Amino acid sequence: MRIRRWWAWPLVPFYAAGLMVRDWLRRVGWLRVCRLHWPVVSVGSLSAGGAGKTPVVIALAKLLHRHGWSVDVLSRGYGRTGTSVERVDLDVDGAARRFGDEPTVIAQRTGAEVWVAVERYEAGTTAEAAESASNQSQRVHLLDDGFQHWRLARAVDVVLVTEEDLDDALLPAGNLREPLVVLGRADVVVLREDECERVETRVRPLLHAGAKVWTLRRELRFPDSLVGLEARVRPLAFCAIARPNSFYAMLRAADFDLAATVDFPDHHAYTLADMERITTMAKECGATGFVVTEKDAVKLSAPAAGLDSGAGFNFASGSLIERLQAVGPVCVVVLEAKFVDEADVMRGLEARLR
Repeated sequence: MRIRRWWAWPLVPFYAAGLMVRDWLRRVGWLRVCRLHWPVVSVGSLSAGGAGKTPVVIALAKLLHRHGWSVDVLSRGYGRTGTSVERVDLDVDGAARRFGDEPTVIAQRTGAEVWVAVERYEAGTTAEAAESASNQSQRVHLLDDGFQHWRLARAVDVVLVTEEDLDDALLPAGNLREPLVVLGRADVVVLREDECERVETRVRPLLHAGAKVWTLRRELRFPDSLVGLEARVRPLAFCAIARPNSFYAMLRAADFDLAATVDFPDHHAYTLADMERITTMAKECGATGFVVTEKDAVKLSAPAAGLDSGAGFNFASGSLIERLQAVGPVCVVVLEAKFVDEADVMRGLEARLR
């Protein structure tokens, strides 16, 4: 078992007891569950971060849209400065700060309506009211990070499981929100293609008889200007995501010779001081530029036009990114996720949604 915070190990039994009480309250019906008019597909995970929920939400939104479904996304908008129920507006200066970095990325990549609120039910009712005049008959909500959000009823519970989750400990000593046994609640488990065989062997006995396993293929997409040039650049990579080492490993697998790496806490709001620290380090290690994730890019500047065909961003004048560009170019890398068998995914979804 992987213990990340040894000092917190004595607190794990209290956390586990709290989970048991909450589960009992849910089973006896003492926790209120609200139901929206449109079906809800929840995308969640067992871990507190880094499982890759955002790319899966994006993949599902695009897939459903291609098959004629009207899709919106309901998100908490973790770390946002706004407090009311709001629709993500990409034209707002500092959209990532106001609505949250991940909702902003989802809105950019999918073109779907993304609604943020602490109570996702309120976000859903607002979304449905806004679309009440639409003649679209096939409508669905995607609930971002919803496996532990029991207050909103769902038609499908999709849960991401990574190999790292299998040997993690419960919070606060580890990163697991719930133990592996709760996978019995899942309708679908999503596994990464490179881990699928090893993880499915351990996960399958925990699933109920009708549960499905979907396989996800992930790859990094680079700006057109960098294709074929990876071996000739030596950038400094930095990010504010839950599992930075996974990002760096994928860059190295793509033949990037990283001059240095810098980690920030997940959802970190970048400052001028951070840019000064990064540029100083880049000069000291001889970096030829910088490479970041799209989740970082939306916080470094309000994109003027979102992602272009080469996975790059157009950054506004006067942004934090300009401090980096004074030292070298900034490469924004997009993590693309695609289901290996999309036809099987759609059959499973539509069987439940209709």
